[in-house]
Amino acid sequence: MTRTFPAGFLWGASTAPHQIEGNNTNSDFWANEGRMPGMDFSGDAVDSYHRFEEDMELLAEAGLNAYRFGIEWARIEPRPGQISKAELAHYRRMIDAAWRHGLTPVVTLHHFTNPKWFADEGGWLGGTAVRRFHAYVDAATQILEGVPWVCTINEPNMLAMMTSMSRTAADPDAGEAWQSPTVEDSPRPQLPAPDPEIGRILIEAHHAVRDLVRQRTGAAVGWTVANRAFQARPGSEEKMKELGYIWEDLYLEGARGDDFIGVQSYSSQWVSESGVEPHPPHPDNTLTGNAYRPDALGIAVRHTWEVTGGVQILVTENGIATSDDARRIAYIDEALDHLAEAIADGIDVRGYLHWSALDNYEWGHWGPTFGLIAVERETFQRRPKPSLAWLGGTARTNGAGAAR
Repeated sequence: MTRTFPAGFLWGASTAPHQIEGNNTNSDFWANEGRMPGMDFSGDAVDSYHRFEEDMELLAEAGLNAYRFGIEWARIEPRPGQISKAELAHYRRMIDAAWRHGLTPVVTLHHFTNPKWFADEGGWLGGTAVRRFHAYVDAATQILEGVPWVCTINEPNMLAMMTSMSRTAADPDAGEAWQSPTVEDSPRPQLPAPDPEIGRILIEAHHAVRDLVRQRTGAAVGWTVANRAFQARPGSEEKMKELGYIWEDLYLEGARGDDFIGVQSYSSQWVSESGVEPHPPHPDNTLTGNAYRPDALGIAVRHTWEVTGGVQILVTENGIATSDDARRIAYIDEALDHLAEAIADGIDVRGYLHWSALDNYEWGHWGPTFGLIAVERETFQRRPKPSLAWLGGTARTNGAGAAR
């Protein structure tokens, strides 16, 4: 098969601030790490707050041309209305470093974590949520000049679910431990469905800042959605539509009118009349208990294109939790085959950003390893894996280098 990708295609990797920076002490997630059963501490994470230039150098030297990273609301606004000029300057240095190393910056404004004070006000369910988010984004736009891609909110469908889970897990009378979206269990437990009430608030918040970011920066603006890549058992098509709306389509519909939509795909699940089927135990399952399904990316891209009505797509996350890097390469290789087929069928896809650049803190757990770069957590030494060189080589030939 000969793979063809558009000229100017972005090839890169993604990260999230809380997962890599370390010591995000003003955030709600940091506060919860100390009191929710079943959660590991993020601590220093992988110290990318201080080592971001080294991380970018590794990506660029391998041959990648893009880097998606986030800016942390809890650092920029440590108290309501108090904007840290030093932290804004820090993230501007990151943007400038990306350009200096030949990496197109894709900047995420919100990646799951909130300031602790925002959570104390009620978070996304508090009456101030949309106004507070708008004020933060207003401040953040000061440093976004020249950034061509801005994601307002990462995976609002997962954020809606995590908001509900955090509220339940923090209740001492509930008797439930935190369940990370990247748990280390096989078979993987079923995650609770996102709360549509929270979802609609997130859509309102996204729409409230979309034009602001466009006007201030000229960037293409969108958000990213966790794509479930559902498939229906015979006779369960209506059930799949019903669950698909709750899990995903509500948020894809919220992206109509955006400049792009971020597709984030890892695996696929079957839907029967009884609901979403759990991933069955299998030797090929990943470290998070997900089924090994590189074909999910093609399913996700096609579904996203259909539901959004043809909004331009950027693959902002795709990867596999595994300790076998040869398995990671095989997964990416097949996923890119499916992506190329979707592009050949006329779907407008502008880039592929792998999750993740680094092995990092996976929302309550250290075990699952998604990275192209391993990190020794005592010394923070970076060790690029063969998958980084493989993806970089693919990027240098715009996908043709791994053609078969």
